[in-house]
Amino acid sequence: RLSRNIVANPGKRHYTGTERNNRHFGAAERGETFMRSAAIAMCQIQTEADRSATLRQAETMIRRAAAEGAELVVLPEMFFCPYVTERFRAFAEPDGGEACAAMADWARENRVVLVGGTFPEREGERLYNTCVVYDESGRRLAKYRKTHLFEIDLKDGTAFRESDTFTPGSELCVFDTRLGRIGLAVCFDLRFPELFRAMAQRGAELILVPAQFTVKTGSLHWEKLITMRALDNELFVAGVSAARNPASGYTCWGHSLLADPFGGVLAECGTGPECRIVKIDFDEIARVRAQLPTFLHPRRDLYPVAD
Repeated sequence: RLSRNIVANPGKRHYTGTERNNRHFGAAERGETFMRSAAIAMCQIQTEADRSATLRQAETMIRRAAAEGAELVVLPEMFFCPYVTERFRAFAEPDGGEACAAMADWARENRVVLVGGTFPEREGERLYNTCVVYDESGRRLAKYRKTHLFEIDLKDGTAFRESDTFTPGSELCVFDTRLGRIGLAVCFDLRFPELFRAMAQRGAELILVPAQFTVKTGSLHWEKLITMRALDNELFVAGVSAARNPASGYTCWGHSLLADPFGGVLAECGTGPECRIVKIDFDEIARVRAQLPTFLHPRRDLYPVAD
């Protein structure tokens, strides 16, 4: 299922340094005005036990999204690997392996910036929960290894320890595209506001979060966390989940969601396979920060966050 939810906020644009990475660079000097926008596709893929089938599903969804005008396409956490501990090593591959090569091809063939969800990356004996990003030419733009590993032990019996399998990453990730400056986080990272503030201070205008929240925590926290990280930093945040698959052994929440700089929900998916395309206006960030300048006036002398 592919649907569109176009959201465009008209208004005079604000010239910023990120324009050097924008396809419209030079327009301000020519006296032109325009809306600095991006059409984002949140691809809520249903991960199957058959790796090849899931990769075909991802390729089809990306192609359809691009045909509908998507410029930035985002896949879910562990998009081709069932989110079950015993499957991680079986589905793992080194950086630059088959899945990475496929993602580079999909980005180039469809002329989109592709944020490849995450996959289990094997490096020696270690596994990482890794996201890679490719530009429209298939060139690698960024790589992020999940920093905060999922640890949960609820009273209802829900328990999971990613640290039994994965090694945490050790670097933040903010990168430039022709559309704007983007930050990356993965799932459990959403619960650590300092990470998002650090990316915002580095100029991120949009933070993308491939994820697979549980049904329990998703129903209670998913929307709250995404909208609050957006409102905290007055920027856009998109959480992109896998679709629910009752046969997988792990039932995720779904409900991929995009929040705006004022903490509003611009678009939300259901629980099944779906691709939602949303057009955002990056200039809305400057407008919100001018009206409610909380991001512009922190007391760094009292509570510094790393730049």
